[in-house]
Amino acid sequence: MAGDAEPVRGPVRPSGLLDVLGVASVVLDAEGRIVLWSPQAEELFGYPAHEALGEYAARIMVHEQHLDLVVKLFADVMETGEGWAGAFPVRRKDGSTRLVEFRNMRLLDDQGDVYALGLCADQSTVRQMERDVALSTRTIAQAPVGLAVLDTELRYVSVNPALAELNGLPPEAHLGRMPHELMPDAEAARVAEAALSAVLRTGEPVVNRRVVGRTQADPDADHFWSVSLYRLEDTTGTVLGVAGMAVDITEQHRAAVAAETARRRLALIADASTRIGTTLELDRTASELADVAVPELADVAAVDLLDAVVQGRRSTLGPAEAAVIRALAVRSVPGTDALQAADPPGRIARYGPDRLVTQCVRTGEPVMVAHVREEDLPRIARSAEAAGQLGRAGLHSYLAVPLIARGEVLGALDLKRVRNPLPFSEDDLLLARELAARAAIQIDNARWYQNARDTALTLQRSMLPSHPPVTGGLEVASRYQPAGAGAEVGGDWFDVIPLDGAKTALVVGDVMGSGIEAAATMGRLRTATHTLASLDLEPTRLLEHLDKITDGLDHSIATCVYAVHDPELRQCRIANAGHLPPVRVRPGRPPELLELPTGAPLGVGGVAFSTTTVDLEPGDQLVLYTDGLVETRQHPLDERLDALLALLDDPERPLQECCDLLLRKLHQPENSDDVALLIARVLTTP
Repeated sequence: MAGDAEPVRGPVRPSGLLDVLGVASVVLDAEGRIVLWSPQAEELFGYPAHEALGEYAARIMVHEQHLDLVVKLFADVMETGEGWAGAFPVRRKDGSTRLVEFRNMRLLDDQGDVYALGLCADQSTVRQMERDVALSTRTIAQAPVGLAVLDTELRYVSVNPALAELNGLPPEAHLGRMPHELMPDAEAARVAEAALSAVLRTGEPVVNRRVVGRTQADPDADHFWSVSLYRLEDTTGTVLGVAGMAVDITEQHRAAVAAETARRRLALIADASTRIGTTLELDRTASELADVAVPELADVAAVDLLDAVVQGRRSTLGPAEAAVIRALAVRSVPGTDALQAADPPGRIARYGPDRLVTQCVRTGEPVMVAHVREEDLPRIARSAEAAGQLGRAGLHSYLAVPLIARGEVLGALDLKRVRNPLPFSEDDLLLARELAARAAIQIDNARWYQNARDTALTLQRSMLPSHPPVTGGLEVASRYQPAGAGAEVGGDWFDVIPLDGAKTALVVGDVMGSGIEAAATMGRLRTATHTLASLDLEPTRLLEHLDKITDGLDHSIATCVYAVHDPELRQCRIANAGHLPPVRVRPGRPPELLELPTGAPLGVGGVAFSTTTVDLEPGDQLVLYTDGLVETRQHPLDERLDALLALLDDPERPLQECCDLLLRKLHQPENSDDVALLIARVLTTP
């Protein structure tokens, strides 16, 4: 404590305060003559020592109008020994007048002689010093911010009421003690004393540094302060200690955190609006929702749909019914074992009626367990094993919100926190509900689109032929590749039709549009082509009939190549209705695009078609395809057709391998169009 400190021994550096005041010392003998004259007196009165010594003080130190009063006061001091203080104007040697503050007292030497000591200072300097001290004292005492002064040993020597209130201790309890003796937060005390020591050592101030810690006033909660530290020095450069200023900014910090949290949540919602629903693919839409939720909202996020909903049926759960749930997507922060307890995408699992996710999808209301206890884990996890995995992973907060679209509960967004130390809050619940509401519409759209696409694909595949590998002197291979999952199934088709006289009709066509309508139109055109081909019509006549039929199908448009192979003539008669040209592959020659009149698409009407006859020798191949194989948005069509020809460089390659090669190399995964591919090779006559 300060009262117990050892007295200072040995020489110390002087304070500069007396130098600021410029206190002059004058000693008079009993007759009033000057016997001692300090340098400060020379400066104050203007007389050098050799002129002042031996002179009557009244003559050179006092204004003549106050001479009698001053002489009387001097006599009283010398007679009674009582000191005197006052302010009088003095006339300096240069004739100017200055108001001087005096302190007079009687002195007695060892011989019994009496002297008078006069201490003098310019009154304006004294008054200024008094005002400065008064201002400082009142400012420090009434300041709303905490202020303190510590000595060179980092012990408190002065504390204002505001800092005492912040620390929860009276001012006198601070004096003589160091910060670590007062602060309950040892780490915060260590940081504070390190900063004080650095300022004391270097003189570099610390300005508005944010500090977090706890005090005796509120030992159970973190507070935030803005702290500034300055080294104190006197006018001679002597280091006196450190002055500190602390402003409690806890509320401002919390408001800033709340504002930043709100900003990030708005940004997250805006981000979700652009990232969720970029396609009509159900799994991808679910993955996009999970990606948005991690790590901003949760450490582990799972998007689960009721299996009945995925299959296109409405699902209503009774109080005792389990929920049959299909996992669509799961995401987690790196390195958490909680992911092992999640259902992998595609898995169908039963969650009992007591499970929280079952409660969520049954009631359509969110379920939040802000602080997960061990007894909560069995109601969160699918199984006892999964509950154990979640416990070991450190699951401490859980939230499930329903995915509701058009009044139907589709499933749930399941959120867990294992790394983020904060529990789920009401604000987190609001954000999760907002994300779930936005995503549910996109998921529902993707669900219905996928159901419609699956129906169209089933219809499409049911109408495509299953032809024998060898027919009419031809070896035939084919492929049908539906559009990517994000696009609707189109109306591409191929056909191999045996004709009289060992002839074979080869057909590839493409109905413009997509979905069930296109598939249905394709089915009609395929049936019509079979019927017309059985009449052994010329290719041009067959296309004319198909053109009329197409024109009557609600203004449908289709492209088509129709070829008839005659093995006896070793020829192929081909007619084209707006389709890409076939490729002829001949041993010993480069593959070539057949030069055919393009013709108009079916359904345009009024445009004549023409037939072109090309030779097809044994070993030759004819490759027919739809535009989905070669067309892309990034490359010119000529470039893609050249790539097709380059891949057909080996006439001996097995046809099945050739089909797979073309699809693998040419068809783009993101292509929004179907592909129909048909390759026929002329067999060698035995």
